[in-house]
Amino acid sequence: MKIGLISDTHGNIGYLKETVKKMIGDYGVDTLVFLGDECGDIETVKGSFKDIVLVHGVYCKHYKNKAIPRRLIKKFSGVRVLLTHTPKSHQNDLPGEDIKPENITLKDSDMVFYGHTHIPNIEEKDGVIWVNPGHLKLNDNRGASPSFGVIDFEKKEIKIIDYLNNKEIFKKDF
Repeated sequence: MKIGLISDTHGNIGYLKETVKKMIGDYGVDTLVFLGDECGDIETVKGSFKDIVLVHGVYCKHYKNKAIPRRLIKKFSGVRVLLTHTPKSHQNDLPGEDIKPENITLKDSDMVFYGHTHIPNIEEKDGVIWVNPGHLKLNDNRGASPSFGVIDFEKKEIKIIDYLNNKEIFKKDF
């Protein structure tokens, strides 16, 4: 199983569509995980993947809907992954939020996929691998180029790819 990881498209449909083409054509991705902010953008690529899994960003109107999970733990090829837009609790969380990313340990989840910061990163904290694919904005004032992630569960490999140069900027085996 190969997962494509995208966050923070912020209405940039052009980069989103091109990223989807790269994910499918260059990396053989069959499942897309979208980590929020402008979740409506995903409607433009529905049908491109076997499955699309998403969590809403903190500024998305759906984030305040109690019926829609803001964070969830999902298994991919037996690996438990927390999907969240933010790497820690946020002021827009609903009262009594069950899952707090900052409290996640290896007993809860093997990995955490998150966005929000727009800064691509892969790091390990107390045995849990944290992955942020970055953003897909045309211009970003936080200093990072547009990027996306690819997780290959057969090879046990995580890559973050710079969208503009189509080259790896981070890679980690797990």
